Amino acid sequence: MKTAIVIGAGLAGLTTAIYLANNGYKVDVLEKNRQVGGKLQQRQVNGYTFDLGPSTITMKSVFQSVFSDCGRRMEDYVQFEHVESGTTNYFANHHVVQFSTNIEKVESMIAKYSVTDANKYREFLYASKKLFETAEKHFLNRAMIGWKSTLDVSLITNFLKIHPFTAYQKWLNQFFTHPNTLAMFGRYATYVGSSPYKAPAIFGMMGHIEGNLGVYRVKGGTFQIALAFKKLAEELGVTFHFDTEVIDLEKKSDEIVSVRTNNSTYTADTIVCNMDALTFYHKWLQDDPTFRKIKHIEPSLSGFAILLGIKKRYSMLKHHQVFFPANYQDEFKEIFIDKQMVTKPTIYVCYSGYEDDSVIPNMDSSNLFILVNAPALTSEQDWNTNKERYKSEIIAELERRGLHDLSEHIEYEEIMTPADLYTHTEAYQGSIYGLSSNNWRQAFFRLPNKSKKYNNLWFVGGSVHPGGGTPIVVKSGQVTARAIVNE
Repeated sequence: MKTAIVIGAGLAGLTTAIYLANNGYKVDVLEKNRQVGGKLQQRQVNGYTFDLGPSTITMKSVFQSVFSDCGRRMEDYVQFEHVESGTTNYFANHHVVQFSTNIEKVESMIAKYSVTDANKYREFLYASKKLFETAEKHFLNRAMIGWKSTLDVSLITNFLKIHPFTAYQKWLNQFFTHPNTLAMFGRYATYVGSSPYKAPAIFGMMGHIEGNLGVYRVKGGTFQIALAFKKLAEELGVTFHFDTEVIDLEKKSDEIVSVRTNNSTYTADTIVCNMDALTFYHKWLQDDPTFRKIKHIEPSLSGFAILLGIKKRYSMLKHHQVFFPANYQDEFKEIFIDKQMVTKPTIYVCYSGYEDDSVIPNMDSSNLFILVNAPALTSEQDWNTNKERYKSEIIAELERRGLHDLSEHIEYEEIMTPADLYTHTEAYQGSIYGLSSNNWRQAFFRLPNKSKKYNNLWFVGGSVHPGGGTPIVVKSGQVTARAIVNE
């Protein structure tokens, strides 16, 4: 029987383990924490449930395929439900756009501040759909292994169709002129930890993914996806080893012979890394040719999160909402150039209790996950000293934007900084997505799915091809597992 070790139990690692086990491999998953999920974790306290990772779920069919490819029904493991209301966008000039798959309604709300932009919305969705279809067909569903993958004729032919050298914001300017609309759709670049003013146009495909295909929620919180994948993996014979941290790799010639952990030493034919690949290379693969290329990469943005259990319900809050500042562009200068906390950040608030009373103690309470973009860690930052002040500033801004007396109704509070993200997940410099996509090379030529030096070492997750985002890391696990089986 062929054997495999998967290092890390994030969604990509879980997906890889599932597909390898379904193809007859004996699979051991090594996870340093006490639970699966990677960055997708959950906190339960005093009747409040918070998802600590992604909360906006798209591309439901990707998750379904994991189960159907194994002869299962996803509905028997986890419940996805369409979010009718989408994201509510609050702008500094008091306009509001409730995004959804209802094109006419979105057009009417945009028209309240820009008829010109409203008239261009359908054209934007059509262009967005074309980007998605090209990416799906030629980029997202293949593993990047070596130079033959990069120089594939089909890949090169379709590369120019997705405007690789055009900045996303410049591409958006074809359709929209008003700052509200540009910020609302420009924000999609942050889904992969990047700046809309530097990232390539390909991320415009998110308009189609959310505006046409729709946004979903998961009953009980998005962490249920990780638990469902774990259950399926165990049914297929995967063995999980928790509280098991990799200490070293034993190498011999062009192979990884064994993986040494704090508990034991494990051997297998195939090794799959679902740790942040940048961290993995820095720790153990400085002898790999790829390491020379990553020493000067730009990390993605990180995040500063506040979990609030509130003894109050706000009528203005739905499942997802974003509060934009007056000048959206300043945020990305502060993050990627100044590398400092954002002075006037865009504030995302997830209230999953809006549609799911299982995640709140009662109907007069709110579980708020508040997130602002932050720079990756540097030696100049001191999050421990500044986090309380920054938290207070964010809450005060939300109170000014309509969540009156928010601070007076806090029943539970927790702060998570980029430093905490690094401690819990070993994310490179506390960045959420590994490397940023702020230039075409980092966006399209991410770290490969296979080591150039070690024949049995593979990589999955948001820091490698095809990139970040919950459904995309699942695709990473799928294409890599298929490549391993085929090889």
